[in-house]
Amino acid sequence: MSQHPDARLVRPNPLLWIWYAFGGRLPARHREWVLHDVTCRTWVLRHTARSLVQISPGLLFLLLPGPLWIRVMSVLGGVILALWYSLSYMEHTCEYRLHKHGFPIGTGRSTREAAHTEARAKRASRYDEIYRNNG
Repeated sequence: MSQHPDARLVRPNPLLWIWYAFGGRLPARHREWVLHDVTCRTWVLRHTARSLVQISPGLLFLLLPGPLWIRVMSVLGGVILALWYSLSYMEHTCEYRLHKHGFPIGTGRSTREAAHTEARAKRASRYDEIYRNNG
């Protein structure tokens, strides 16, 4: 990652994390944690977890009157649609999240790519050895 080795990742407390999940800006002491959050190996799972937290108030629709199957199917349809849009715009959303915390647009993508440069080079080398044999 592009962070300084001495930089400590200060995790937000649960209430701050919920604020962050709903799009709030964290205090500056969490800046490096935000970079880690949207660029680590599990960044897609973390984005999905934030999305599920954002749509969780929709579960209140289960309390409305009416047949249970209609309420369940309505909530399920809403969850599927929300996740579809969330995952479709995942990279853009993460870049904007970083931008709100003081990073230039493109930092997330470049950080994730830099983390995989060596592995990508090894795969390319292996590919060349196997399929580009000039014999």
